[in-house]
Amino acid sequence: MAKNDLIGGALWDAYSKNVSDRMDNPTHLGVLTEDDAKTKEAKLVVADYGAEACGDAVRLYWLVDKNDVIVDARFKSFGCGTAIASSDMMVELCLGKTVQEAVKITNIDVERALRDDPDTPAVPGQKMHCSVMAYDVIKKAAGIYLGKNAEDFEDEIIVCECARVSLSTIREVIQINDLKSVEEITNYTKAGAFCKSCIKPGGHEERKYYLVDILEGVRAEMEAEKLKESLQKSANGQLSFKDMTTVQKVRAVEKTIDDTVRPMLMMDGGDMEIIDIKDTSDGYIDIYIRYMGNCNGCSSATTGTLFAIEDVLQQNLDKNIRVMPI
Repeated sequence: MAKNDLIGGALWDAYSKNVSDRMDNPTHLGVLTEDDAKTKEAKLVVADYGAEACGDAVRLYWLVDKNDVIVDARFKSFGCGTAIASSDMMVELCLGKTVQEAVKITNIDVERALRDDPDTPAVPGQKMHCSVMAYDVIKKAAGIYLGKNAEDFEDEIIVCECARVSLSTIREVIQINDLKSVEEITNYTKAGAFCKSCIKPGGHEERKYYLVDILEGVRAEMEAEKLKESLQKSANGQLSFKDMTTVQKVRAVEKTIDDTVRPMLMMDGGDMEIIDIKDTSDGYIDIYIRYMGNCNGCSSATTGTLFAIEDVLQQNLDKNIRVMPI
């Protein structure tokens, strides 16, 4: 059972001895009943959690006394050996804690407790999600006991579940350190270092936020702010965008695109070009563009990407700009 986790035998060394031992001989595997609860004058809490991405599932049993202390705990796990080992350690970390203390246990705590030494990961990166499942079932059990939703225990939007890295942390790190690649984000925060599902769409688990999109958005904001500051500094005696000649408008738009949008497009193998600029009778300035490379035919070319381009041009050149892809 334990070795079903492995792709051949080559990955065996990537698992700690602690994990290996708990795969085959879990300490806290079992079931608790209402009779057990009566014997210990405690309340029985039973929580289930399943990971759709891999099909693993865990059931957590708690006996909680009148002081909210978890006096006994057991688990049942259906899935790979790593899930069994992570669940076993998760139960061990809960014992003797109050429910309020237990809910603060994270998957990082579980993984670190499974290490043989502090500097060597207990499991390979692609198996880090098993400890996330252990973390989630704790929140589920605490929610049942305290009458809350499991989501109520999460203070921030978590982008990387494996490393518990929040959206606000990633945005801040990109801005402070002027990061330009996902690899740099991972080096600074560990986000994306494990199962990698948070890096871009197409991983083993669908996510709401991906590092590639966060990076693109924050970089666009940073470049737009830089350009805005630059234009403000040189604004004395400068023509407004609507008063420029067509050639001047094209140059201004090209500079704005070069400084903000184009680097992001080219990172994904795309690009764009300015075809024409026309003033309309109702006061708008229509800028006609053509997508190139991977941007041509992309599903976001008429939605997210288009809105981002238009927003940058409106903020930096003229609020009446409209972008028209052709």
